[in-house]
Amino acid sequence: MLLVTFSVDGGPARPGALDGGEVVDLSARVTGIPALFGADLPALDGPRVPRDAVRLHAPFRPGKIVGVGLNYVEHVDESARALDTHKELPTRPVLFGKPATAVVGPGEPILHDGDLTEQLDWECELAVVIGRTARKVSREDALAHVFGYSIVNDISARDQRRSGQWFFSKGQDSYAPFGPAVRTADEVPDPQTLALGLKVNGEVKQKGNTAHMLFTVAELIADISSGMTLEPGDVIATGSPQGVGAAQNPPQFLRPGDVVEATVEGIGTLRNPVVDAR
Repeated sequence: MLLVTFSVDGGPARPGALDGGEVVDLSARVTGIPALFGADLPALDGPRVPRDAVRLHAPFRPGKIVGVGLNYVEHVDESARALDTHKELPTRPVLFGKPATAVVGPGEPILHDGDLTEQLDWECELAVVIGRTARKVSREDALAHVFGYSIVNDISARDQRRSGQWFFSKGQDSYAPFGPAVRTADEVPDPQTLALGLKVNGEVKQKGNTAHMLFTVAELIADISSGMTLEPGDVIATGSPQGVGAAQNPPQFLRPGDVVEATVEGIGTLRNPVVDAR
């Protein structure tokens, strides 16, 4: 099931499911997507609205977002060249946090504040939505704790890394576009086979496949939960393939007026404009 949060004509946000060219209104059955964590999925028998008549929002507000850096071999190489990171492949996942205040939904603006950054960058990532509490889970049991999958565009102000720390660089308002939908885990038998990519103004910048992750979804959940409880509604942004702006020749960064489209197979395309926030 492809779950969304949507509104019609400026009305309240409500849960729904995409079914072809229509959105099925599920608000009579559940209050929102988080209400489905640990519950049976509802039948697609509610009122229907044409897809082009609704506005999609971020699926929900995550409890926490755990970012993963340097999780694709080619991205490790380009980051070593462009961002002065270590050239050796990491032996354990490289983790960082993004606050829930960074989340925006499809169509909402990515804020470009020229007083804070001239190096605003993109990263298309598969997002893992946790549906069951995970604490010290094994790799073999990890995927049983996944509710579904979505997309996060891990926006970064490359010139705001502070002594190597990424929180402000990656955690500013609007730096975590999220959506447009959540594909439930029962329809993703293997999260390590998904094509993903990103365009800026229609030009392909990133093209990859989750098969090339250094650490699989299951390995990430096992590693993170070894010391940090993952709760229902937490999101793991699993890393980005090669093709970030900092590694282009010459480097290319987002500017007001740009449109960014991040796509993951089976989930959809997350489209966001960049606006001047000064």
